[in-house]
Amino acid sequence: MGGKISPSMMCAPLAELEAYIKIFERNGIEYLHMDVMDGSFVPNLMLGTDYIKQMRGMTRIPLDIHLMIEKPEDKLDWFDIQPGEYVSFHIEATRHAQRICAKIREKGAKPMIALNPQTPLCALEDLLPDLDGVLLMTVNPGFAGQKLIPQMPDKIARLRKMLADSDNGHIEIQVDGNTSPQNSKIMRESGADIFVVGTAGLFITGADMEKSIEEYRKHIQ
Repeated sequence: MGGKISPSMMCAPLAELEAYIKIFERNGIEYLHMDVMDGSFVPNLMLGTDYIKQMRGMTRIPLDIHLMIEKPEDKLDWFDIQPGEYVSFHIEATRHAQRICAKIREKGAKPMIALNPQTPLCALEDLLPDLDGVLLMTVNPGFAGQKLIPQMPDKIARLRKMLADSDNGHIEIQVDGNTSPQNSKIMRESGADIFVVGTAGLFITGADMEKSIEEYRKHIQ
């Protein structure tokens, strides 16, 4: 089975949003990545609660909600989380990770821990039984268009080994940050499963989106 694509919707121009969603549906896109930023945990503001709720009304593609916010345990109910959605939050932003995972799972969604590039994998050790996925940031979060941090493919491979050695091979690895076609091939070979794709792979000015999706899938098989 090949890797899965989760387009970064903060990169989608509003004027073309409906057209893009139709293309994603025709081409079997697995998730839609929704970046939520609070201007505190990361230096940017992005994709509020109403935007996310309206997105659900536009498509049946499950949402992949990435909470880059302080104290996510206090704000989960703002997002009306639905069954089948992925919800990731940053280990660096909370002292109550297991409590958050349990609340996400109670809503029928899939809890995922996100790690910033400098956060060591050992932070996950006691959380693995609570997770359906791990989101590895391969750039520092907050803005699109950054360069891949060179150490990240090795970190993906180390996480894949960690999951296999602990009998948690079912946990999916998501990667986010300069997942260009070329980088995604390396990330896939390192063990990544879900690719958050923005301006480096899909939302390219002047490019045909359907052809971009077709080409991208070749790199993550």
